[in-house]
Amino acid sequence: MIQKVRTAAVVVLAGMSILLTGCISTQSGGSEQGKVMVEPVMPDYKLEITLAKLNEILSSAELTDAQRARFHYDRGVIYDSVGLRILSRIDFHQALKMQPNLADAYNFIGIYYTQEGEFESAYEAFDAVLELSPDYDYAFLNRGIALYYGERNELAASDMESFYSLDPQDGYRALWLYVTESANNLEQAKSNLAENSLRLNPNTWSSVLVDFYLGKKSRDEVFAAAKEGLSHPNEYAERLCEAYFYIAKIAQQNGQNIDAANYFRLALATNIYDFVEHRYARIELAKINAIISAEKMSDSSR
Repeated sequence: MIQKVRTAAVVVLAGMSILLTGCISTQSGGSEQGKVMVEPVMPDYKLEITLAKLNEILSSAELTDAQRARFHYDRGVIYDSVGLRILSRIDFHQALKMQPNLADAYNFIGIYYTQEGEFESAYEAFDAVLELSPDYDYAFLNRGIALYYGERNELAASDMESFYSLDPQDGYRALWLYVTESANNLEQAKSNLAENSLRLNPNTWSSVLVDFYLGKKSRDEVFAAAKEGLSHPNEYAERLCEAYFYIAKIAQQNGQNIDAANYFRLALATNIYDFVEHRYARIELAKINAIISAEKMSDSSR
């Protein structure tokens, strides 16, 4: 099964459900802007019950250091999934104090450093992940993203090539390889994406996004495909989060900064906090807003 590009690891809590549910709606608009809206996903009571049980276990149960580390990690993942980054970060650090070889916790900490622009610390965290677990493929993704936003483009593309090579049938991996390669050579990146697309299953959602990048599908077709073949309540919101982000990246590439900013805002509005696309939409939006502000200042001084 092709895995969506999520940075959160699977939380294994016996007898506990952490499924999220939400009310999703659409709104039709002009095709040029592809206005598809989604009501932000909200956690349901099951998530609160899970957190309450974890809090009780951590405060009252007699646990070994390894067990306590695991429960701190599990709670940290849940906090992360609802956007409570400070609380999740505290839990991940607590987990590492008790179990210093917990690669998953280093992976999350590296992600947070990336989001905060502390790239050297992010590189160190992902290096630690790969030292502890050389087969941890998502560390290549996350370190590649950190290198990309840290403007170390050749190293970013190298890491993303490693990530892609571990599952060439995953459209998300092909997209992120394109994103990093395009920072070095746009035409070569397009050529590589076209070649890599031949390995993908054309019936998957990620292939729709790849086809959009290759000019084979329009924005409207992407949004129409997002509503097809849904298998769980939040999947439409998740797909829109991804669609908004990747459409924004193309708009950004084409110099359409206002369009790009609007789509990044829409990606953030979905509240799919543990998706890569949501995590880095805020960084992208900050970069575009700085460009737009600089352009306005330049215009006003003329």
